[in-house]
Amino acid sequence: MSMETEVRFGFTTGSCAAAAAKAATYMLLTGKEKTEITIETPKGIPYHAQIVEITRQENKVKCAVIKDGGSDPDVTTGCHVFAEVTYGSEATIQIEGGEGVGRVTLPGLDQPVGNAAINHVPREMITKEVKEVCQVCDYQGGLEILITVPEGRDLAEKTFNPRLGIVGGISILGTSGIVEPMSSKALLDTIRVELNQKHALGMEFVAVSPGNYGLDFMKATYDYDLDKSVKCSNFIGDTIDMAKELGFRGMLLTGHIGKLIKVSGGIMNTHSKEGDCRMELLAAAGLKAGCDGETARQVLETAVTEEGIRILREAGCQEKAMAYVMERILFFLRKRAGETFQIECMTYCNQYGLLAKSDDAEKMLSKLKNKW
Repeated sequence: MSMETEVRFGFTTGSCAAAAAKAATYMLLTGKEKTEITIETPKGIPYHAQIVEITRQENKVKCAVIKDGGSDPDVTTGCHVFAEVTYGSEATIQIEGGEGVGRVTLPGLDQPVGNAAINHVPREMITKEVKEVCQVCDYQGGLEILITVPEGRDLAEKTFNPRLGIVGGISILGTSGIVEPMSSKALLDTIRVELNQKHALGMEFVAVSPGNYGLDFMKATYDYDLDKSVKCSNFIGDTIDMAKELGFRGMLLTGHIGKLIKVSGGIMNTHSKEGDCRMELLAAAGLKAGCDGETARQVLETAVTEEGIRILREAGCQEKAMAYVMERILFFLRKRAGETFQIECMTYCNQYGLLAKSDDAEKMLSKLKNKW
């Protein structure tokens, strides 16, 4: 395998900010231009950063590092992370976020409400690297560091930040300083953050949904804003585990039958690469509900669950089939969750609306709506 096709680490926005801050500090304190800099990431991997967009003044230096996401780039790859360093009035290092860096408006995140969304590890990285330069230059005064990302406001609309109550830009993130090509891990981390935020708001029960598919139905039928639920994507089992770990008493799972039919077969990661037996499970539910073999065969020959539901409906066995599907869904959800964690569920399709619900699903939904 050539070097060009090997999996390659990237570096976080936190690493970019730390590198830019270190270079700007060096230029401010020495008066010399710096076009490349090296920092040590928390992972122990050095980051050799190129410094661009340098602006030098007597009492202020500003420069940038271009974010490189490596082999698994995210929306921030290619953006400019700027650090502007000025002399401070107090003998401390002050870190603030400016243009394109989000600001926290809801509790439960890494930074308190009101702070710039520069997480604690990047703050520690910036402080460490800047102090190293100060020590080399024998400077004992204060510095003010402003982190900006000119593209950040637009990029934030493509991230989870608006859902998390981070307004005005992206977050400066990273715990290891590097970006590993593991998009599943990144998504699981985001689910955990959303769950933690709900818990910090005092919620004992949490609403979870694979996505916003069915938003109009839930809004019209239950006045329930699906966008307020935690989006678990395909990671239904992992989300149950995390919700239990964080101390929730229970969870309401709502979702389209196309996703949740898989759970009736014990599939807790509903991505198609993990397994796809939607039509087989739907046909089996039809047989269990009393449909004939020809109906089951028609279901098996369809490509989408909405069409399968139509066939069962016309055969007069949709209601019994969906009751059985919900019974199996609850069996596997509750097997994963254990006896001390309450799980309720609702499933629907776009064409016919609500298909099945657990006995206490609407009761839990009412509790959740009262907390919003």
